Amino acid sequence: MATIRVVVTGAAGRMGREMTKGLLQAEDIEVVGAVDRVAVGTDIGTLNGLQPAGVPINDDLAAVIKTTRPQVMVDFTVAAAALANARLAVEQGVCPVIGTTGISLEQLDELHQLCEARQVGAVVAPNFSLGAVLMMHFARQAARYFPRAEIIEMHHEQKIDAPSGTALKTAELMAGEIGTVPAPPVGEEKAARARGATHRGLSIHSLRLPGAVAHQEVIFGGQGQLLTIRHDTISREAFLPGLLLAVRRVLHLKGVVYGLENLLEL
Repeated sequence: MATIRVVVTGAAGRMGREMTKGLLQAEDIEVVGAVDRVAVGTDIGTLNGLQPAGVPINDDLAAVIKTTRPQVMVDFTVAAAALANARLAVEQGVCPVIGTTGISLEQLDELHQLCEARQVGAVVAPNFSLGAVLMMHFARQAARYFPRAEIIEMHHEQKIDAPSGTALKTAELMAGEIGTVPAPPVGEEKAARARGATHRGLSIHSLRLPGAVAHQEVIFGGQGQLLTIRHDTISREAFLPGLLLAVRRVLHLKGVVYGLENLLEL
């Protein structure tokens, strides 16, 4: 079985560690490099409670790509770093798979043009959980029949961006189905932003609490009825099957695929 050579950026972060652990145990994937600004020199296998992998964490992505020649770069950093990492990877013919959120549509367009010019594929996914992708898919379908809806998303208290990329992507998918979304009635806000943020005409409420991982519900209101579509991520292990799918498919793509749903048969 041919193996896919992968470098992971943000490898020492919470998501990076969990995903690297899964990649190290996949039979068809070889983790050849790990990049982060912390834990430099630490073996990525040891860091994840596994046998040493012979892959120390390095803080120089360009050097790692040059010496290990990966086919795919998996990125779980922050938006600014992810875009810079992706540019560097694509220039070297390496396919980015990005789970970092906060990348703008303008930046996605820039990355898409670079990928097409280099004939390289990339996957950018606000959420790698298959259940979350199905939640977004069902919300998109329901939006045809319930034009009034609001989104509540909850993550751990150390998540730095709000609303989440999943919530923003959900709102975009729903708005695409119903066109102009009627703005929710505001009334009198006795505290600023009491009604949440508005994106594409949909109210989004962000909660950041200890004990949470990643949770989202979309509540639709209609005459005499409510419909709630909810997904709960109990553990970061939920993101691994989607990540593996993206890593295996990205080598056959050209340009950017935005959203894991575009790799599924929905």
